[in-house]
Amino acid sequence: MTSLDGLSKVQLEDGVLRITIATAENGTSLDGEGMVQGARALEAVGDRIGSVLLVGEGPNFCAGGNVHAFASAPVRSEYVAEVARVFHEFVRALDAVTVPVIAGVHGWAAGAGMSLVCLTDVAIGGPGTKLRPAYPSIGFTPDGGMSWTLPRIVGDARAREILITDAVLSGDEAVRLGILSRLVGDDVVQDEALRLARTLAAGPTPSFSGIKTLVRASRYRTLAEQLDAEAASIATAADSPVGREGVDAFVEKRRADFSSVQ
Repeated sequence: MTSLDGLSKVQLEDGVLRITIATAENGTSLDGEGMVQGARALEAVGDRIGSVLLVGEGPNFCAGGNVHAFASAPVRSEYVAEVARVFHEFVRALDAVTVPVIAGVHGWAAGAGMSLVCLTDVAIGGPGTKLRPAYPSIGFTPDGGMSWTLPRIVGDARAREILITDAVLSGDEAVRLGILSRLVGDDVVQDEALRLARTLAAGPTPSFSGIKTLVRASRYRTLAEQLDAEAASIATAADSPVGREGVDAFVEKRRADFSSVQ
């Protein structure tokens, strides 16, 4: 892989923007530089990417914020506010992405790590994967959007229970709740996430973008409004290069080559 404009935490290859959100340093806590570089890269790459892959380098996907740094800060409130500001700039950039966002979630995804998992389109874990809000254990409240994303995944009541009891979720339970998409072997979590990211990057990017746009907008629309939006979107897709290639390939009984028309 080659670095993107000298950014060590971000790499672009085969249409996949790979962002390192945690490293083995500081107990695989959230990497602030990864957040800064990730937000910058997401803004810079534009239509040069087909998918985003979030990875943790070390024994865990991300074990949360660096609590030791919180404790040693001269003014804790100011330090934590700055950490949240940087983190939330990345979260906003990630939420605005129109291509699929994938995560390979090995080991722990706690605190900020769990918040990032909740933001993805597809999150792949393993039998050894564990998720935990972790905020109440240090007397904090959520950041990274977890108080917004988690209720939309599991429902308000279940989200309150998970957050307030600081529940530890196994990989199986996280799949059942819809936080993780599926489980693979612990030793192939990151390989499978990369394989999926590459596959989606070579797929019908405008279709994925349209899907994400419709789902995002459905938060604020009535069913009647959503039906109108779907009709307009599918009609536009039908006459687009990608839509034409997809239909023609189906009729001609061949595999669609979306990369040739994007």
